[in-house]
This record gives sequence, C-alpha cells and structure tokens, in this order.
Amino acid sequence: MSHSSPATSRTLGTRRTRRIRRIAVPIAAALLLAGCASGSTDSGTSGATGDSAPLPILTQEVLDAEAEAGSGTDNAAADTSLAETALDVLDTIPVAERTEWDGYFQRDEYFGEGWADLDGDDCNTRQEVLADQLEEVELNRDGCRVDFGVLDDPYTGETVEFMRGQGTSDKVQIDHVVALYNAWRTGAQDLTQQERLELANDPMNLQPTVDWANDEKESSDASQWLPPDETYHCTYVARQIVIKATYDLWVTPDEDAAMRDVLAGCV
Repeated sequence: MSHSSPATSRTLGTRRTRRIRRIAVPIAAALLLAGCASGSTDSGTSGATGDSAPLPILTQEVLDAEAEAGSGTDNAAADTSLAETALDVLDTIPVAERTEWDGYFQRDEYFGEGWADLDGDDCNTRQEVLADQLEEVELNRDGCRVDFGVLDDPYTGETVEFMRGQGTSDKVQIDHVVALYNAWRTGAQDLTQQERLELANDPMNLQPTVDWANDEKESSDASQWLPPDETYHCTYVARQIVIKATYDLWVTPDEDAAMRDVLAGCV
C-alpha cells in the first residue's frame, strides 16, 4: 500500500538525502562531550542536495551531551542552541493529518521481523544499542549479547540493572523514539522496505527505557506522550524531529504544536 505525501504550505523544495543512522548539526563544540556509536556516515556535511542551503542537522553525540550536561548557565545555553536548531529543522517538515488506517498494523511485514543486523557483524541492533547505552556492561562470551548492564533511564530518571535472562531481559526495553505506527501513518508507507528497516533499527530512533515507560507510551506522538522526566523533553522532541526529517515523514498539526510548545520552554 502506498500513499503520496500531502501537499502543504511548507514544502521541502528539494528532497533531502537521507543520512541513515547518523545526522550532524553545528552546535557548540563543548556539547560534544561523549561519543555514541551511531554509524559511519561523516558528520558536518550537508543534508540537502543540489545548490540549496544545507539543513541544520543533529548528532546523537550532541543530543546525549545535552541530556547529560546538568543544570546551570551552560546547560541553559545548550538548551537554547538545541531548541533553536530543532525548530529550524521542524520548519522544514510538512504538517498534515495522519493517513487513515483501520487495518491490523503489520509491524514485521512493514518494518522487518525482530531486530536486524544491518552492519553484518552477527550482532543485532538490540544488543548493539544495549551495549552502547548501558553502563558497566558485561558481554556474553559470544561478544555480542549483553549479560549485564546498568541503565540510567533518561525517560524516567530511574537507574535500573539489566540482567539477561527469562523474566528479566524485558525489564529494559528499546523504545522507538518515533513509534513505528506513528511513522507508518505519517509517511513511512512511501518508503522502501529497506528504508523502513533502517528506520526501525536507526540508533537515533532507539532508546533503552524501563518496561513500564515503553508500555505507557505505546505508539503515541509528542502531543500524546512525553517522558515522565521533564528534563529530557527537549532532547526527546529534538530526536523525534531528526527522525521525521531524515526519513521524510510529516508531523500532524497537534504533534507540530506540541513540539513547538516543548521547544519554546527550552529557550
């Protein structure tokens, strides 16, 4: 099933080249405090094609550093810079209602079954994200599966121990920052199967969180759900904007308004 993208008063002009798995933005170098493995695409390059002006773009490193910067004057400046850049990107994203969808959502059919191994290293995306984003990680002897780690959950502010095993693994789940059902109804139906697979496994769109937060969110957008920890709202919305822009998705009027309301509180 395919649906053409809606006509809006805010057009993209030229179609953005998708920067799968990593996108960059020129925010203060001081924000680049901690690396996060998010693919091999070089940062600092234009996200536009042709002679059009380059779009502002955001890195996982910037977003992580913003989330970890703490309070105070420096963090206020970081919030402002992040919010201003996110708003610039949001201005390029079309606004339209969701496509109508009454049928059963075929997650495996539309976005791939389970977690993929896009880089071919015999380790799937879930294990890579856990290894990247948990602390005190202990890997299984296979060098892939995470046996133990500690999650400092940015969604809830909780610190949770992860232990692989029946009845314990699911206590830490991987949230799609832009929920796949939300993506499906705001443009992902126009993507190729490979692009949808990349969207579902893009580290920028994946966040480990406690089970109850992931269950509470379900497929909500920013107008319906925000992380319980308000200090992460700016970064959370900025990440959603990155994904929407990267994969040529649109936002609903309510979603657009909610994002702008959050970002207004960051400046």
